[in-house]
Amino acid sequence: MSKIIYTYTDEAPMLATGSLLPLVEAFASTAGVGMETRDISLAARILAVFNDVLPEDQKVNDALAELGELVKTDDANVIKLPNISASVPQLKAAIAELQAGGYALPAYPDEPKTAEEKDARTRYDKVKGSAVNPVLREGNSDRRAPKAVKNFAQKHPHSMGAWSADSKTNVATMAADAFFHNEKSVVIGEDSTIRIQFVEGSGEAGQPTVLKDDFPVLAGEIIDGTFMSAAALDEFLAAQVARAKDEGVLFSTHLKATMMKVSDPIIFGHVVKAFFPSLFEKYGAELAAAGLSANNGLASILSGLGSLDPKVAEGVQAEIEAGYANGPDLAMVNSDKGITNLHVPSDVIVDASMPAMIRTSGHMWNRDNQEQDTLAVLPDPSYAGVYQVVIDDCRANGAFDPTTMGTVPNVGLMAQKAEEYGSHDKTFVLETAGTVQIVDGSGTVLIEHAVQAGDIWRACQTKDVPVRDWVKLAVTRARASQTPAVFWLDENRAHDANLIAKVNEYLQDHDTEGLQLEIMAPEQATAFTLERIRRGEDTISVSGNVLRDYLTDLFPILELGTSAKMLSIVPLINGGGLFETGAGGSAPKHVQQFVEENHLRWDSLGEFLALAVSFEHEAVSHGNARAQVLADTLDRATGTFLEEGRNPSRKVGEIDNRGSHFYLAMYWAQELAKQTEDAELASKFTEIATDLTENEQKILDELNAVQGAPVEIAGYYYPSKEKVFEAMRPSATLNAIVAKLAS
Repeated sequence: MSKIIYTYTDEAPMLATGSLLPLVEAFASTAGVGMETRDISLAARILAVFNDVLPEDQKVNDALAELGELVKTDDANVIKLPNISASVPQLKAAIAELQAGGYALPAYPDEPKTAEEKDARTRYDKVKGSAVNPVLREGNSDRRAPKAVKNFAQKHPHSMGAWSADSKTNVATMAADAFFHNEKSVVIGEDSTIRIQFVEGSGEAGQPTVLKDDFPVLAGEIIDGTFMSAAALDEFLAAQVARAKDEGVLFSTHLKATMMKVSDPIIFGHVVKAFFPSLFEKYGAELAAAGLSANNGLASILSGLGSLDPKVAEGVQAEIEAGYANGPDLAMVNSDKGITNLHVPSDVIVDASMPAMIRTSGHMWNRDNQEQDTLAVLPDPSYAGVYQVVIDDCRANGAFDPTTMGTVPNVGLMAQKAEEYGSHDKTFVLETAGTVQIVDGSGTVLIEHAVQAGDIWRACQTKDVPVRDWVKLAVTRARASQTPAVFWLDENRAHDANLIAKVNEYLQDHDTEGLQLEIMAPEQATAFTLERIRRGEDTISVSGNVLRDYLTDLFPILELGTSAKMLSIVPLINGGGLFETGAGGSAPKHVQQFVEENHLRWDSLGEFLALAVSFEHEAVSHGNARAQVLADTLDRATGTFLEEGRNPSRKVGEIDNRGSHFYLAMYWAQELAKQTEDAELASKFTEIATDLTENEQKILDELNAVQGAPVEIAGYYYPSKEKVFEAMRPSATLNAIVAKLAS
């Protein structure tokens, strides 16, 4: 039996799995397709890195490592649900939950000193941030709005806030000495090794300190190095705090502390210090001694006040209140609970928060729960200009119209950890002044930067094979859809200049006659794309990894209201398939409501879309005609699901995630019963479709009857799977009907 791997992850998607997966398993079995799960949740990944020290009954399979090998084969068929990309506060919370559950894990050491602490920190750092995606993404990204989803959005447009020509909302970004300005890039000429080293001071005395041991590089790879000046960053941030107050707008910062798990939490800490300068001038030493870091956000400082001397704690609290009073208005994450933009580094993620702001008239929420114009602070200018162009366009032309606007699919360069900026073991904060160098195996210095204490230096590598595949995928998509494709690359940026040379070379390998293929800097590409969008025309964005993340939220949120409705296909380089299911940004709120009211409002549309293309991949790769029937009928069922408005409601007592799954199953069974490609399948599903249709109200009553009361699942990060599946399958009638498929 062929198989599809369905990942078991975190938060709301994990809860939804308890309801959806048993239904899918039953349907898939009729086509000889097995469904297997692999637990890549944050908690499971934490346990996996300590497998060697845990007792036998607590060991877990290292599912991520297993899948990392599988996606390099031609037999991979993996559906990847959203998972937690853990910030340090989330990581610590997960560790605490596991410790309370009887797992003898070490605490996360903020400043490791002993060998044991250093070992623990190294292990935990493997789990922190966006640790899953780089392992699984052995292919480039093909992300687009399915036709049924786009049609539905045009017929049933989501709300869009009106824009005023005198809006004060803007983006602020550094004019010098940021990552963009300091970037240097080389293309490796022949297979070699390189290392990253630091030479303290003038470099005339002492041996270099190795920051990253020799690691292999292949001919054709692009190697980059750059840094952000801490002094320039602090000067810039102080100016933006003052500017926001002078202009009477909200101050907000928008970073990527999950994907850029090393660099961006540090930048976030600089922002917190810039907003509360007096706090850190007076009490910085005491906070540091207590392990309370600005990098972890204001919430971690407030929650740690009990560890301080009472007089110090009182002074810290007073300085925070003074900072609120004397500084500009601060954008809020949750006005009712007093959670600000600076509370938690992972609360405001740039790719989701900026489009949401643009969709809401350029506003964020203030402490009075009112909308207000905003100064959005994005320190590094690499992609900040994209958002400024969109804001300027809305200021001039008004909000976009979802009923008429075009669509922007994306082809993203992300295979084999391409462009993993600021997120891994090639990012460093320098403690002293000196020079950082990238040196090859022969001792030749390829790249070097003079840095000061506190500067953030980073490198990345982009392999040549993914670039070739990326260009091929772009041409393929442009040809298939007869849509212009734009490579978002800036010739004035070192890395992009090297990519442009490769793009121009590799385009020669393909038939591009009749295709419109452009290369434009991000700001220019944005303006070009927006002009076409407003005319109702489609444009493929072809971008690098980080910009892929931004664009596949920006345009879908404007077009569809959410990026979770996008079809995300990763054609793996060696022939397998990885199918991603959308974003999970609101997942924590969904879990909170579920636990309190037994109502899950998570929308599984992304899972439905991924399942259909996964079955299609199974059909093609294994010649399984029935899998293709499942794919085709699931597509039609999803169209009916959208037209009938069966998405979950936010309100308890109304349809939730489980009800949505029931309707998908009913529509899917109906489509299978009436299809003519496979008579045996049609016969098998005729009874199922009839049973589901005739028992519709009874099943809904059973699903809704459990709502309104708290539900216990024994944990947030590592709940009981048995309790989750039991809670998510409360309809005995539905369960009995679906069980017939296995008989």
